[in-house]
Amino acid sequence: MPRQTYRGGYIVSTYTYSAGPGMLPKEVMQEIQQHLLTFEYEGVSILETSHRSEAFQHVVDSLEVRLRRLMGIPRHYAVLWLQGGATLQFSMIPMNLSRCNRFAYVDTGVWSKKAMEDARRFGEVEVIQPISDEADGMSFDSRSAQDVDYLHVTLNNTIEGTRFTNIPEMDIPLVADASSNILAEKIDVERFGVIYAGAQKNIGPAGLTVVIIRRDLIQSLSLPSYLSYASHEDKLLNTPATFSMFTAERVLKWIEDRGGVEAMERLNRKKSEVVYSFLDRSNHFSSLVSGNRRSLTNIPFTTGDSEGDAAFQRFALERGLVELGGHRSVGGLRASLYNSMPLAGAVRLVDVMREFEEETYVSHQNI
Repeated sequence: MPRQTYRGGYIVSTYTYSAGPGMLPKEVMQEIQQHLLTFEYEGVSILETSHRSEAFQHVVDSLEVRLRRLMGIPRHYAVLWLQGGATLQFSMIPMNLSRCNRFAYVDTGVWSKKAMEDARRFGEVEVIQPISDEADGMSFDSRSAQDVDYLHVTLNNTIEGTRFTNIPEMDIPLVADASSNILAEKIDVERFGVIYAGAQKNIGPAGLTVVIIRRDLIQSLSLPSYLSYASHEDKLLNTPATFSMFTAERVLKWIEDRGGVEAMERLNRKKSEVVYSFLDRSNHFSSLVSGNRRSLTNIPFTTGDSEGDAAFQRFALERGLVELGGHRSVGGLRASLYNSMPLAGAVRLVDVMREFEEETYVSHQNI
């Protein structure tokens, strides 16, 4: 359901296409609003509620139950709720999974490179290049990883707009950064040793990170307490991001009420197809990714030059479309269509792109 604001004397529907923090369901935010003043006790906000209280423990328990149900997480996997974003996991993973101190990483862009950079502080990194095919999508050669502790993949590349469509069988632990596609498409948890994700795209607000880890990979190592996965298994070590966890639990309920991950994936395919179909036909906008490796949730595109991209951002903002700029490292344009973005938001984006074409190009040609 879009939000409405006044612009230029008119009511317009507002959509945010931010890559993160991403759009949240309006229904969830309205529900949360009621708890900002009163949660467990009259006059005590959810923001003030102790993480050790019985009421908040119900939130923690429900959050884990819902995630396990939505993703099909078996009991031999632990679910850890941490802070520090996915970026902290770039260090925690090699610290906790090291045995021979050799790690393999599939290089698919900015975030995989950042993960590799931190892993190199703890051992040797073997870099694997992805195999990209228009018809078959994106994969990698599993034979490239030999004598390593794990192989790391970024399942969906938020900046580059690509996604893995084929994950080979491996006899070593697979570690997946699922920050931008968790709950947006089906993930077979048991294919992976570790799945981690920042919450601020499909789960809830910023400040929360989930780590799903096979229990046999949790080692008792001589690490600082917070940085050890063993310290977090089946308990809250310290004060967590309580408000983010409460909101996440409500978002997971919202997803369940709408049919779960399968329904979200169907909707995300429809939304992305609406935008990609327009970009493929347009004479003035173009997609930066083609074929079956295209992301369902992050769509980078361009007018062809930086001035045109900036002009479109201004044009879109005047019509209630927010955060359409590309990542600062690459520029251009980008639309993120996470779970909370309705189909109407994808349709509205296409309508505004079409309007921009007509006003900027067609009208100028007729002068």
